Amino acid sequence: MGEEMKIGFDNQKYLKMQSDHIRERINQFGDKLYLEFGGKLFDDYHASRVLPGFAPDSKLRMLLQLADQAEIVIAISAADIEKNKIRSDLGITYDVDVLRLIESFTEKGLYVGSVVITHYAGQATADTFKYKLEKMGIRVYRHYIIDGYPGNVPLIVSDEGYGKNDYIETSKPLVIVTAPGPGSGKMATCLSQLYHENKRGIKAGYAKFETFPIWNIPLKHPVNLAYEAATADLNDVNMIDPFHLEAYGITTVNYNRDIEIFPVLSAIFEGIYGENPYKSPTDMGVNMAGNCIIDDDVCCEASRQEIIRRYYQSLNRVIKDEGSKDEIYKIELLMKQARITPEMRRVVPAALARAEQEGSPAAAIELPDGTITTGKTSNLLGASAALLLNAVKQLGNIPHDVHLISPSAIEPIQKLKVEYLGSRNPRLHTDEVLIALSMCAATDKNAQIALEQLEKLRGCQVHTSVILSEVDTKTFKRLGIDLTCEPVYEHNRLYH
Repeated sequence: MGEEMKIGFDNQKYLKMQSDHIRERINQFGDKLYLEFGGKLFDDYHASRVLPGFAPDSKLRMLLQLADQAEIVIAISAADIEKNKIRSDLGITYDVDVLRLIESFTEKGLYVGSVVITHYAGQATADTFKYKLEKMGIRVYRHYIIDGYPGNVPLIVSDEGYGKNDYIETSKPLVIVTAPGPGSGKMATCLSQLYHENKRGIKAGYAKFETFPIWNIPLKHPVNLAYEAATADLNDVNMIDPFHLEAYGITTVNYNRDIEIFPVLSAIFEGIYGENPYKSPTDMGVNMAGNCIIDDDVCCEASRQEIIRRYYQSLNRVIKDEGSKDEIYKIELLMKQARITPEMRRVVPAALARAEQEGSPAAAIELPDGTITTGKTSNLLGASAALLLNAVKQLGNIPHDVHLISPSAIEPIQKLKVEYLGSRNPRLHTDEVLIALSMCAATDKNAQIALEQLEKLRGCQVHTSVILSEVDTKTFKRLGIDLTCEPVYEHNRLYH
């Protein structure tokens, strides 16, 4: 049973190379380095999915090696607070995520100096958030919208531009600027600080830490395409860095926003220092991940699978009116470039075939050894709940006809759901089935064995023929399962 997960990335090498490289960069500038930190810091599951072997908390572990020199500034856009923007992977709003980040960084031993509210234009929700943070003893600064940004350099680099922003007081040589998500104004925060530091006679530098796109692998490499799929809602496009090509004659990959902003950056650097220490956007980066890929095929296949999952997520978002069709078109184009079809996700055809055969919702899971198991809707269980039971039976070598949960244990739960809790659906959800299973495990050996199999599901793939309820989606996430759903609802109701 079970084959080892194939590794494509050397995590240990990465931790060492990356922290050494950042130390070098701090030394290059003298007094202070503002490091714009893109992507997620301690739960970068995108990176660990496309670079198997990359630990989700690699970046955090790497920063902990620099903890004595570092402080963190968290940027959040007033516009995102205003529209209650949600982090899709966690289902929490950006402002709540800021609190989560502060708590997590502090618990892990990193110092959070302050929060900066960017794109501020008097939003009442931003004021409320500022007041809330200050009550908790957190320093909050405001950075304003600058007319004609980023084109109007003379205004930006003036007392009316960056000069109007609050000066963020920092105490460490490495200032890490991070945020709950993209478009939060991290780069502008760094540049504004360079302007203010320079006025105070402090020689500060700026560098950028982004895991993706990876600058020293090809433009159309699946790992880089997967990053485009992940940011399909942002209109981010990976491009060859023309400045780097011109300066050094070397082809490297960057993305459009950094390339478009580079002439502005150059002008701002010149306004501050009299010269730009960087010849290209690629020069500004400090990412070493490309040097730590040890099995390219493994990373390519993992990335192709990630693109398919992103495709289904976009399809689901459009059905739920949370996304635009442009996202779908963009990912479909990436799939064409990488010659990918949804059927390459093995659980997709399996779930659809079972649903077709049963005439009702079905689900499929790919187990660690590559076996595919399916589950169908019955009058006792939803398809996802049935799938989980079938999967743990398979993993625990329990005969298929054995009842892990006796129908007599399921019926009282159904009665509770329908008669006392007013649910329309008498079938058990995944969370209810797991609770029932754990109760049976107290007296039944098979149920006990089945329960012990749950941890083996981490990293498994599941596809369902209909969009799942919030409850089921969350249960799969907690089990560490990568889930995709067909973009259809089980019932044609207005309200789900």
